[in-house]
Amino acid sequence: MDKIKIIDKVAQCLVEASTKFREDQVEKYKEAIAKEKNPEARWVLENILEDSRVAEAKKMPLCDDTGIPHVFVEFGEDIAINTEIETAIMEGVRVGLEQLPGRPMAVRGNEVERIEQSTGLYMESGALLPAPLIFKSFSGKGMQVTIMMLGGGPEIRSKTFRVFHKHDSKNVFIQIGEWAREVSAELGCTPCVPAIGIGRTHYEATVLMLEAMKDGSLDKQSEFEQMITAIVNEGKVGPLGLGGNFTALGSFIKIGPQRASGVRIACMRPGCCFDPRRATVLII
Repeated sequence: MDKIKIIDKVAQCLVEASTKFREDQVEKYKEAIAKEKNPEARWVLENILEDSRVAEAKKMPLCDDTGIPHVFVEFGEDIAINTEIETAIMEGVRVGLEQLPGRPMAVRGNEVERIEQSTGLYMESGALLPAPLIFKSFSGKGMQVTIMMLGGGPEIRSKTFRVFHKHDSKNVFIQIGEWAREVSAELGCTPCVPAIGIGRTHYEATVLMLEAMKDGSLDKQSEFEQMITAIVNEGKVGPLGLGGNFTALGSFIKIGPQRASGVRIACMRPGCCFDPRRATVLII
């Protein structure tokens, strides 16, 4: 497999994820603008959409918090993943961060110094390492890479916790919706897009939450995704906390295997007005 091709395509994917709204995002903002009665809230929605157009045209980051790259690598039966491919993907991320450019956020030092942030930052955008790469096989041929750029605000307000199901799935989704409604008031950069994973362990629930962000679409919302969105919107926080009908634009849910137990482990990330910043590229 052509290493240079992988680097170039991954770099382009990262820049696209960081600078461009997907079509489902554009259409959802247009829908919200048409329905919003609060003039201040509508003004915010209009400006977010206009900012996205400027960012795409000028290849500028959608947000000053350019985010941490999270990379999904999906490969078919004809692809043998090896260190050369992984190294090329990592280099593509570095090149993309330099091209963007990403905000310098990589912390210098050893384990303790990084926690304390006592030795400063690397000024090079490309010094920022992505989260551990996630590899997943599928039946078929080829390989594609999806990159999501995750900002700090939603991470601070995310939550992974147990939920008692009481043999009724609605109990689970109502509790998760109430979490999302609570943190949306603290998020600031609303309207949000909550992403939820429900699994057997905290690790599994978190991965499922990331997969929900990777696969979700605002123009295809399930019954339970609509339920979460409605619960959040009941809070009337609105865009940037100015009130209105759209605290959340939509929600993404991924449900995995479950264990015989009275609890479910749920991971909820509230997202922000630009989330998910996501793009996918077909490598081969």
